Amino acid sequence: MTARKPSRKSSEPIEVPAAPQPVTTEITTPQPVTADIKAPATAPVEPASAAPSEPAAPAKRTRAKRPASAAKAPKADAATAAPPRPRRGGGSKGALPATALDDGDRARLLAGEHHAPHDLLGAHRTRGGVVFRALRPFARSVSVLAGDLRAELQSDGDGFFSGVLPAPAAPEYRLLVAYEDNEIEVEDPYRFLPSLGELDLHLIGEGRHEELWRALGAQPMEHQGVAGTRFTVWAPNARGVRVTGDFNFWDGTGFPMRSLGSTGVWELFVPAVGEGTQYKFDICRPDGSHTQRSDPMARYAEVPPANASVVTASHHEWQDGDWMAHRGDRPVHEAPFSVYEIHLPSWRPGLSYRQLASQLPAYVKDLGFTHVELMPVSEHPFGGSWGYQVTGFYAPTSRMGTPDDFRFLVDALHAAGIGVLMDWVPAHFPRDDWALAEFDGRPLYEHSDPNRAAHPDWGTLEFDYGRKEVRNFLVANATYWCEEFHIDGLRVDAVASMLYLDYSREDGQWSPNEHGGRENLDAVAFLKEMNATVYRRNPGVVTMAEESTAWDGVTRATEHGGLGFGLKWNMGWMHDSLVYMSKEPIHRKYHHNEMTFSMVYAYSENYVLPISHDEVVHGKQALVSKMPGDWWQRRANHRAYLGYMWAHPGKQLLFMGQEFAQGAEWSEGHGPDWWLLDETYEASGDHRGVRTLVTDLNAVYGALPALWQRDTDPEGFSWIDGGAAEDNAFAFLRYDADGSPLLAVSHFSPVVRHDYRLGVPGGPEAWVEILNTDAARYGGSDVRNEDPLKPEAVPAHGRETSVTLTLPPLATVWFRPA
Repeated sequence: MTARKPSRKSSEPIEVPAAPQPVTTEITTPQPVTADIKAPATAPVEPASAAPSEPAAPAKRTRAKRPASAAKAPKADAATAAPPRPRRGGGSKGALPATALDDGDRARLLAGEHHAPHDLLGAHRTRGGVVFRALRPFARSVSVLAGDLRAELQSDGDGFFSGVLPAPAAPEYRLLVAYEDNEIEVEDPYRFLPSLGELDLHLIGEGRHEELWRALGAQPMEHQGVAGTRFTVWAPNARGVRVTGDFNFWDGTGFPMRSLGSTGVWELFVPAVGEGTQYKFDICRPDGSHTQRSDPMARYAEVPPANASVVTASHHEWQDGDWMAHRGDRPVHEAPFSVYEIHLPSWRPGLSYRQLASQLPAYVKDLGFTHVELMPVSEHPFGGSWGYQVTGFYAPTSRMGTPDDFRFLVDALHAAGIGVLMDWVPAHFPRDDWALAEFDGRPLYEHSDPNRAAHPDWGTLEFDYGRKEVRNFLVANATYWCEEFHIDGLRVDAVASMLYLDYSREDGQWSPNEHGGRENLDAVAFLKEMNATVYRRNPGVVTMAEESTAWDGVTRATEHGGLGFGLKWNMGWMHDSLVYMSKEPIHRKYHHNEMTFSMVYAYSENYVLPISHDEVVHGKQALVSKMPGDWWQRRANHRAYLGYMWAHPGKQLLFMGQEFAQGAEWSEGHGPDWWLLDETYEASGDHRGVRTLVTDLNAVYGALPALWQRDTDPEGFSWIDGGAAEDNAFAFLRYDADGSPLLAVSHFSPVVRHDYRLGVPGGPEAWVEILNTDAARYGGSDVRNEDPLKPEAVPAHGRETSVTLTLPPLATVWFRPA
């Protein structure tokens, strides 16, 4: 759509209209000072009281007299406060009295429910001079410092200080705030114009800000010549918002934010606050109660279970320019794509991002995988959720280091030639009362209809995809990971639960859409917008859908009516093939079609074949433990299945630990059983053999375009014999773009079959074995086809020529033309 062109650039500040003030006979209505006021960039920020973070109801108005029982103000934090300064040479005088604040404004400021604190606090022109007003809880006195002038403001009680200086305009000034045992010189946050541009607000209002993370959240910056941090948050239902953090001893009374019009955005620039500062937003709900919330746009957070947001900025210097420039040279569905899925916190428990960077790239490169897929790295409070219940959508989990540390890991993987995919979870979020749930006192990120909001399976809340600001939050988040962290692909979790209104719901628990159907039209529109935006802004990136239904067009382009994903997890293949493999060989003939059915729909979407974390937990058993027979047969089945998987059309994904046939289910508490590979363990050779096979599978796979170049083209596959149920055998051909074939035969019986005849295409003078999962180096019985297979003019399987070969027990064998 074409948006009305804003009158200002995004970098230009806008001035929020002042709320009307009561007119008195002494002083006219103060007007906001718009003069540019210069001050040192290293201005300290004064501490506030150590009062409880949940503010009490507005106190009864008092005057300047301090109650005897009042708490003594804490000493200033040395990191933010300047040392006491001597009196200035120009002398000191008191300011003239100012008109008292309106009782309503005073009460709303104290209660944290004022929408325009900058209209009352700071410096404003008035008849007869400039009125200064400050809210500094627990301060003994507040003075204005302007050049050589020091003017002490009068105490109005409740932490308010005010006075009038007979000046034609507001001078450049700072505040000198004295407590019981110290005094500090600070910049006044309420002398600054809004630090968010008009274009930013316009795009936020439209739900079209594709770089939302640059506008909302905590942004260290220089504003009007002063260093500090801009805090912005979207909370349209709030009566008021304050910033609270370690810089003000978690008492936000003196730091109310201003509302920037109808966008629902609140803003405050706080001088001298910088990186490493912990903060939250103190939100006054519509009913007048308060809640302290982490920043939805926080880019860094405390280590769980702590949950404060942390001000951060990136200083990482990327070294992957060549990778980024060329990662999109070849379409992903026409390229080798072999994925190693890992859970970072448990791959090597206890390692930081930087420590992982010294081990993970080398391990994955040695195995030959082209990509890693990271289970969710977004911040999450409960480790047992594996990252799938996200509270910090813009923050890499701090469990393993800083955001720049995570960038360092991605950079290291790219340096090793390994793409980085990431699980992304826009389907739901947890109900923690410090995060997104009823963020500003009413349903905001979740749907207002409780039946639409509650996710029936996980006890979480579903996003309201029909709300433009929520959709913007998620679309921008998808591109944020690609642009800020150079992520090469997003695997979108639980797409099916997003697409259907009746997902896991009984009759009466859901309502049809406007057309009477069960499709969630808002979610469909969101997914299309997300995919279109990610692909437009990030060449070479791929999106993948975990979608378990027969929804049409998941990987079809949005302009052709599809959802726009690049790839889709083939959950049907995974389920059917594992059912087959779990059967005793004598029974497999009755389930033969479980293995062949996938080719009926193999080209309906662009598929990934996943053996993921979901298949090796919660009683499902590790891959090798799903197999029947004794330990030798289970390993042989495991190897044969991997050979079948790598040869089947589609990309492949394998979860960590399965590359060396770990027998135990995965646990996030201890990760893979690496001890199985220790040479001092007597059976380590069995596990090392399987890992060697995975390395060889990836090596041959990458070297032969027939195995990946035409994954989405029906001309790239041909059955030789898909009906050999009595033999538990499957034979097929794969072709590259030039027509060069590869012959793959999988045999899932524990017997050797000699002189097994298969029809082959004419042309090749001989076929040579290039991979055999029964080889001794993998732990097999080493039944091989050592001599080339010579075609004979003997018809078989509808072809004029054929070859005879030996089928090893429980093995997959690959051949190519000599």
